[in-house]
Amino acid sequence: MAHLHSHSHAHQGGHRHDHRVGASERRLLLTLWILLSFTLVEAVGGWLANSIALLAEAGHMLADSGSLGLAVLAIRASRRPADARHTYGSSRYQTLAAYTNGLILIALTIWVIAEAVRRLISPPEVDGQLMLFIALLGGLANLAALITLSGAHSLNERGARAHVLSDLLGSIAAASAAVLILIRHWALADPILSILVAGLILRSGWQLTREAGHVLLQGVPEELQPEAIARDLEQLPGVRDVHHLHVWSLTGEAPVVTLHAQIHSDSDPQSVLDAILSRLRTRHSITHVTVQLEHQCRDTDEHACHEA
Repeated sequence: MAHLHSHSHAHQGGHRHDHRVGASERRLLLTLWILLSFTLVEAVGGWLANSIALLAEAGHMLADSGSLGLAVLAIRASRRPADARHTYGSSRYQTLAAYTNGLILIALTIWVIAEAVRRLISPPEVDGQLMLFIALLGGLANLAALITLSGAHSLNERGARAHVLSDLLGSIAAASAAVLILIRHWALADPILSILVAGLILRSGWQLTREAGHVLLQGVPEELQPEAIARDLEQLPGVRDVHHLHVWSLTGEAPVVTLHAQIHSDSDPQSVLDAILSRLRTRHSITHVTVQLEHQCRDTDEHACHEA
């Protein structure tokens, strides 16, 4: 079988990508400083108020600050150019950071639930006024951090946003528990609302871990269907068959495609290649493509054809 190895690595919009990565790093750094500046306040306030909701929130914010720091380091590491040992570069560090952030969220949720159950059995005295004050301040800090990340696009930033959103939910739960303690003198509100919020955080952590794991395992992006792409390309003039089509993503954003296309013997390889690349770019928004063209085999013995 005759083979024409035709490769195209189209990196359109590279400057836009660099600008987007720079903006991502700035958003993450600003969010990191917002959370760090309030973590100590919430930890001291939770200890003085004897509130598991506030202490859990302080623990979340501390872990989130570490996760945001990890995300920033991942972005900086991803700028390293490709080399002989890392031919795709280091952009997947961002996906690895997102996966780690998801695992941290799950671990923290388990700790919060365990501590809340312990307090359900033996509820302590809680300072509702101090708890409400600290919780409201924490909510404002988390809201500011969430607004800072409102332009998030990458899986890495989405991981950071999931952390911040979980912190905001924790602050709302702590404030609600404080109101119930002040009005109803219901001490169990503190651990009960902590468990409810923990369930929401667990969902976010699992979703983030699953999505990042899918990318790390080179799964097909959810918005793309390889079979549909192959059928579409087979409609192009000169294309007889498309096979060995693989679709994945390095960071959960730009998809990468490799494929073999068998073309008719009288077709112009360059014209067919240009048509394939154009169709992938315009109809499927895929610009990083490697294509291997194969001439149609004329041998009547299919087995001999493949051995040729």
